[in-house]
Amino acid sequence: MTRDRYNPTEVEPKWQKRWAADKLYQVIERADKPKWYALTMFPYPSGDLHIGHWFAMAPSDVQARFRRMEGYNVMHPMGFDAFGLPAENAAIKRGVHPYEWTFQNIERMRGQLQSMGSSYDWSREIVTCVPEYYRWTQWLFLKLYEAGLAYRALAPANWCPRCQTVLANEQVGGDGQCERCETPVTKRNLEQWFLRITRYAEELLNFDGLEWPERVKIMQTNWIGRSEGAELAFPLEGHPDLELRFFTTRPDTVFGATFMVLAPEHPLVQQITTPDQRAEVEEYVDKAIHESEIERLATDREKTGVFTGAYARNVFSGAQIPIWIADYVLAGYGTGAIMAVPAHDTRDFAFARKYGLPIPVVIAPPDWDGQELTEAYTSSGTMVNSGPFDGLPSDQGKRAVIEAAESRSIGTAAVTYRLRDWLISRQRYWGAPIPVVYCDKCGIVPVPEDDLPVLLPPDAEFLPTGESPLKYHQAFLNTTCPTCGGPARRETDTMDTFICSSWYFLRYASPDFDRSAFDPEKVDYWLPVDQYTGGVEHACMHLLYARFFTKALRDMGLVRFGEPFTRLFNQGTIVTGGRKMSKSRGNVVNPDDYVRKMGADAVRMYLMFVGPWEQGGEWSDSGIGGMQRFLNRVWSLVLSDDAAPTAAQDEADLRELRRIMHRTIKKVTEDISTFQFNTMLAALMEYTNYLVKARESSVYRTPAWSEAIEALLLMLAPSVPHVAEELWERTGRPYSIHNQPWPRWEETQVAAETMTVVIQINGKVRDKLVIPAETGEEEIRKLTLERERVREFLNGGTLQKFFYVPGRLVNLVIR
Repeated sequence: MTRDRYNPTEVEPKWQKRWAADKLYQVIERADKPKWYALTMFPYPSGDLHIGHWFAMAPSDVQARFRRMEGYNVMHPMGFDAFGLPAENAAIKRGVHPYEWTFQNIERMRGQLQSMGSSYDWSREIVTCVPEYYRWTQWLFLKLYEAGLAYRALAPANWCPRCQTVLANEQVGGDGQCERCETPVTKRNLEQWFLRITRYAEELLNFDGLEWPERVKIMQTNWIGRSEGAELAFPLEGHPDLELRFFTTRPDTVFGATFMVLAPEHPLVQQITTPDQRAEVEEYVDKAIHESEIERLATDREKTGVFTGAYARNVFSGAQIPIWIADYVLAGYGTGAIMAVPAHDTRDFAFARKYGLPIPVVIAPPDWDGQELTEAYTSSGTMVNSGPFDGLPSDQGKRAVIEAAESRSIGTAAVTYRLRDWLISRQRYWGAPIPVVYCDKCGIVPVPEDDLPVLLPPDAEFLPTGESPLKYHQAFLNTTCPTCGGPARRETDTMDTFICSSWYFLRYASPDFDRSAFDPEKVDYWLPVDQYTGGVEHACMHLLYARFFTKALRDMGLVRFGEPFTRLFNQGTIVTGGRKMSKSRGNVVNPDDYVRKMGADAVRMYLMFVGPWEQGGEWSDSGIGGMQRFLNRVWSLVLSDDAAPTAAQDEADLRELRRIMHRTIKKVTEDISTFQFNTMLAALMEYTNYLVKARESSVYRTPAWSEAIEALLLMLAPSVPHVAEELWERTGRPYSIHNQPWPRWEETQVAAETMTVVIQINGKVRDKLVIPAETGEEEIRKLTLERERVREFLNGGTLQKFFYVPGRLVNLVIR
């Protein structure tokens, strides 16, 4: 053997070809091993991978490889979330069809993922934009429709005027702009398709059995936004057939409701507005619907509104109260109407002050003296000015008001959620067509399952306006009704791309199955996913939608479990110049350059060593050079042909070698199991440094040395698969290292045989003890006081205090 330096340009392609030819990472269902489904969120094929993609994928690949060596039957698939607006924009700007643009990108990205040395089972690859996949997306839509979970309704929608499409609430940024193009989002009333995710709101709040980050649970809980209270109804003056229904979390304040507020989009606005107020109301409505929800709900914004001219009757106080419209009330939340209690709500207080509306106190703060409030009191207190409920504490008052409302049939206890039904209609081409047609005779008619998929026409003409070309494609638009055979029109909206990613993890179990969306037997074997990894930014979209889909499929009898991902880990972000990598910012780092110069294994190592995976870190060219030097150090250590030392074997050296080896195996195993990759690599570096020194001792070329080197290679294998495989082969071991069992540690070997305890006297080091590791404190005290150096200080002095820090030091205070 020689000390030739590691050459990644030769070694890495060699093993990637060998692994692919041998189908090393292809798996089937097996009864002799426990299964482990390791899944990383699949990427959108937007072009070349940058180092941020590698940061998400390489460390998760390390853990999948580790589980394989632990003895699991590991499925680790990869695919592409390939529908989406960027491909359609590319078609408009570059004159290239979205399909062509998408698959050019997929080819590049697939090659880059393979160059990473990943252990993906490419035989299971899925691409969501091909008919073989979106046929089953459409099939699942029909199943949801049959179950009453998909419906069409007229509703105000977030509209991006630049993208010419509807956006879900989750796709509107915190500044009220389209998350894709940053154009201010407006509102439009449109007939659109929804999924009834709200039917599962309560169950989605239950995370029992899930090993998920606490912050994701909190984010989903807040997004679902459960509120308990009452739904009440006030009659409308002059409109005996109408009533105004609203939800409140504070029924105890109902006597303080001195006006009502409707969202400008509320359907009652047009019916109840009086002629003398109509012009002002219509002007206000037009202005409000062109503002984003973020703008309308801003807490520091001055509250505005317009009186409709209409009144409601507060059935509790008996008062006639005016009905206003205001943009801080949203049609999509609750009933789109509120009772305004200005004394006990901050927004209502500001509104009432501005427009001169009464502000009676109905919940008395502690020690209230009966005077007017200078600001809204929003906490609990005692009911006052509330008729028969005076004197009740708020909590009792809430229940009492609800009971009174129920007895009079004017209200009931209710639970409401911030979560809205999922709007899935998108006015664009590059998405899965919604499989329904519209017939003048039969109405909405689902496309029969045998006629799926409804194909996207390949000859669509993309307009510079961004409008969906499906609206103008006559061959696609015009069809026949499956029920009556008469003329019908196809739905021209396509589905939100989050539909595709809400079930893709099921398709991996049987990607070629052609009788259903997935093979039930294989799904029973592989699902749910054992370990899911991806960014926390998906908490309230993809992760929530996937949970909803799974629960709905369970209730339809299509799967036997209710949660898709048992464990979830969110990686952080790799940044350059302190900023997240983005093509639009021009700060992306291309991994291909570093793979060519230093090898994929060095890049993989650096991405894990840069910092805790859940936090991320700053990319550094100098940092990756350190990884390359470490790999060369390992290479030289393993392939060293130095002559063996002539010294006889020292049993103490052998025991120390085994102890450090077992200690390192334990540390690496624990760290890799919990995604602590940076400390795992630090332990391997420390172990390597020890072996370099131990090579000069009597343990070199002993059976224990061979065992220690083998353990080093096995522990390195998940992180640096090419280097480990090459060295495994060069040292005469059987192919493949990735088929070998993970090394085990023995707890009895981990503990140190001896420990060194430093002796300090009055804060200064004076001596030390080298004693058996199991020595107790009383024995350590005895041995310390017997030491000659200590006795010198005690001669003529008095021991005042004795401090012992276990395993580390003794401090004596002698006066």
